[in-house]
Amino acid sequence: MPDGAERRPSGAAMSGDEGVVAAFLAALPKVELHVHLLGSAAVHTVAELAGARPDLGVPADPAELRRYYRFTDFAHFIEVYTAVNRLVTSGPAMVRLVTGLGDQLALDNVRYAEVTVTPLSHLRMGIAAAELAEALSIGRRLVAERHRIHLNWIFDVSADDGIAGAFATLDWLLRHQPDGTVGFGLGGPELGAPRRLFRPAFEKARANGLHAVPHAGETSDAGEIWSAARDLGAVRIGHGIRAVTEPGLLAYLSDRNITLEVCPSSNIRTGAVRAFDEHPLPALLAAGVPVTLGSDDPAMFGTSLTREYQLCHDRLGLSVAALADLVAAGVDAAFCPAHVAREIRRDLEQARQRFDRPQRTGR
Repeated sequence: MPDGAERRPSGAAMSGDEGVVAAFLAALPKVELHVHLLGSAAVHTVAELAGARPDLGVPADPAELRRYYRFTDFAHFIEVYTAVNRLVTSGPAMVRLVTGLGDQLALDNVRYAEVTVTPLSHLRMGIAAAELAEALSIGRRLVAERHRIHLNWIFDVSADDGIAGAFATLDWLLRHQPDGTVGFGLGGPELGAPRRLFRPAFEKARANGLHAVPHAGETSDAGEIWSAARDLGAVRIGHGIRAVTEPGLLAYLSDRNITLEVCPSSNIRTGAVRAFDEHPLPALLAAGVPVTLGSDDPAMFGTSLTREYQLCHDRLGLSVAALADLVAAGVDAAFCPAHVAREIRRDLEQARQRFDRPQRTGR
């Protein structure tokens, strides 16, 4: 069984020095490959936007808004997500979302992120096509200037918009292509929206140099993960946790180095997994599947990327070495410039060495 895949504490945990582990995780240079821009909006930001639009029914009081984010299932999450989306109606609001995400990423010591944006959801709220593209480019530049964080974009379609929505998304993307565009995704509801229906759009996206990164196998079965890989040409898959039910699929993902973007707290909050201790992440790692951790919709789920690493250590028993390996897998799977990847790998190795040194010397 690979290091960290079994449910046991790390060496530092066995020594009782949880503070050392927490400090290591805070300092760990990270990549974030599964985060949605809208779902990252801080509670206070959403509350302020809601205060300007009381007719939309989203709570303007932060405490009430946190209660509003207590999801009963995935369908309820989509309902709330859609309601919050109605609050974002201008380019400046989009810039605010991007810079707010940058602030949080900086707190988590994220060096590189691929941020998922659903263009149609914002265009329907009245943001002009060119204004949306410009706002994303402005926000990306500001985050780089303030935090030296490199952002790239994955533009996705919600499955309930169907193939017509996928082509409309591609049309906007190819016309306006904001700086940092790297991928084409598929999110929203999985049930009743087979991945194979979106094959023509993904073929066009790949023909235009975009990486295929659909969601699959979070609330659907392993068959949809097969379809994401074979029909859509996925090079990474959002969630993909149902792969654990089919050994042949696990081997396929491992052999072809198709990385799963696993978001444990998200899976718990939407009911995709019943309890943290039942999360399939250790089994995925034991099968040799490449995995990177993501926060998905961190503000809505009350988490952060650093917290996801800490929870995987505390609740799933992943060792410090295994957590660092998850970062390395994320760098390998990222669509970032070579110099950014080199810098993160260098700093990751330095972080490993700093952590190992006091363990060896007993200090």
